[in-house]
Amino acid sequence: MAATLPDQLNPLRDSLARMILTKVAGPDPHAERDRVHNTPGPRWFAPDQPIRRVHGDASMFAGGLRALLLQSLHPLAMAAVAAHSGYQGDPWGRLRRTSYFLAITTYGAIPDAEEAIAHVRSVHERVRGTSPDGVKYRASDPHLLKWVHVAEVDSFLAAHQRYGAHPLNAEEQDQYVADAALVAGKLGVIDPPTTVAEVQQLLKDYRPELRGTTEARQAARFMLIHPPVPWAARPAYAVLTAAAVGLLPWWTRLPLRLPYLPLAERTVVRAAGDGLTRTIRWALASPTLTAPTPAGTGAET
Repeated sequence: MAATLPDQLNPLRDSLARMILTKVAGPDPHAERDRVHNTPGPRWFAPDQPIRRVHGDASMFAGGLRALLLQSLHPLAMAAVAAHSGYQGDPWGRLRRTSYFLAITTYGAIPDAEEAIAHVRSVHERVRGTSPDGVKYRASDPHLLKWVHVAEVDSFLAAHQRYGAHPLNAEEQDQYVADAALVAGKLGVIDPPTTVAEVQQLLKDYRPELRGTTEARQAARFMLIHPPVPWAARPAYAVLTAAAVGLLPWWTRLPLRLPYLPLAERTVVRAAGDGLTRTIRWALASPTLTAPTPAGTGAET
């Protein structure tokens, strides 16, 4: 009997999933998944909590890019990233470390999550220096930590509400922010936001500190124009970056020298972003793979 069209697509689906997973979770993503999901012990978040839905959805790809662009607008946060993160020399390594942290704190056993947090806090203690305009910074500064957290929560939620398989209602959105606050507090954020309204107010409070530095614009060009992505994947990556930029607030565009095309973003970009996110979700849900999701976990969609 001839293979059906879905059967014929399985090799393509599996190949796409493996390509994504090796970038996000390293050469052995299944070993990482086993550690995250199969290590016995209590978890911080129950299976039905919104943070598991958000961090397990393919929309996190656009949300993660948006978060990096938004975070770069704080001169001290960007100075620390430029001087210490090695994002240009090892971007995939940084992605994998971030993915693992999100996975283990969202889905992992509490001892493993606490170990990951302790490691990040020790790294933050060593990251300190002086920005190009002469201001001292340290990555463990609660004020900078709160900015990074607010930018992430706002970005992940914005991406999920636009491209997620199951967007959250208003109560669930507040619960997601409260879920994320638990991890933020353990990382050293003082009084993290616990509602969407608090996140929005903090974005307004930080705006006087934000500006587009040379380092921020260089980071944006690296991520959007000169990424270390194979040429065959460039068209899909271009859609992903357009979706991420389209999620940014309008006031971020000029400082980062990014276009603001509201009509195109509401139509062409949104349709293309939705199509790409659906394709990634389809690939990672392959029945022949036990596929980790964007956060390096198991499929949650």
